[in-house]
Amino acid sequence: MKKIAISIGDLNGIGIQLALENHDTVTTLVDPIYCIDQEMLGQAANKLALPIPDDFVTVEPFADPFTIQPGTVDAASGAYSYGSFVHAVALARAGIVDAVTTLPIHKKAWELAGIEYKGHTDALRDFFDAEAIMMLGCPEMYVALFTEHLPLRDVAGKINEADLTRFLIDFYRTAQPTSTVAVLGLNPHAGDDGVLGNEEKIIQAAIDKATDILKKENPSLFTIHSSLFTNPMVPDIAFTPHIRRQYTHYVAMYHDQGLAPLKALHFDEGINVSLNLPILRTSVDHGTAFDIAYTGGEVHPLSYLNAVKYIVED
Repeated sequence: MKKIAISIGDLNGIGIQLALENHDTVTTLVDPIYCIDQEMLGQAANKLALPIPDDFVTVEPFADPFTIQPGTVDAASGAYSYGSFVHAVALARAGIVDAVTTLPIHKKAWELAGIEYKGHTDALRDFFDAEAIMMLGCPEMYVALFTEHLPLRDVAGKINEADLTRFLIDFYRTAQPTSTVAVLGLNPHAGDDGVLGNEEKIIQAAIDKATDILKKENPSLFTIHSSLFTNPMVPDIAFTPHIRRQYTHYVAMYHDQGLAPLKALHFDEGINVSLNLPILRTSVDHGTAFDIAYTGGEVHPLSYLNAVKYIVED
């Protein structure tokens, strides 16, 4: 059975409820270490009126304790969630665990705590000096994001042949898709041959170059399917039922281009996977849900459980 470190996320949110309520199920899949100390665990469990399982393995304190304030964006909670994540990564780097699963953080809380990163993926790139790729979804449909947490006005300027070529190569090597990857264009109608924008020419050049490099590296890929990537696809038809039946892996040029349709179709079961790193990291594909944290309401566990299952099946 694989051993995983679970970073506990923002304790003002729903992460700790997910961890406590689903511990019995998780332990049938993996051997978890929860990156939370006993003092903070006791406080959270008391507020939730949930029992702490006898085999709920915690760690020594790694950050200052604080008073949990349900549903509140707070610097102390941001600092604790970041410390939990760093501790989980350190366990993976040291080979103590096989992988990391992260529960949801609040980006503003990280900012208030003085943390320089916008999220887990940004931090992982820096920790490992590697071009981590953010891929989200489920077996029916995975979407990788070429640009991530970036203002929309800045996206077009980030699309260049060299970076996109490297991204496509790294994505193909690490995601190991079993069918052609659907690559989205940036503009409406994929630019309409330059009428609505020229970025698709850059995207096509990157597709061609990445294909050539991968073909030279492994000619047998083309015995599996005739092309590794599509030409830049018209974004507004890419997720229609007919098209979805043909592809399981997509590359989107920006955050909402890929994640709006993904979450409309697979919100409950979707996960986040960090590819192209020395360690495997999976995560829930939802936020802290401050509006329902510690209210006694139901917290749907499917994304969390799927994030754990991805590690088991990897």
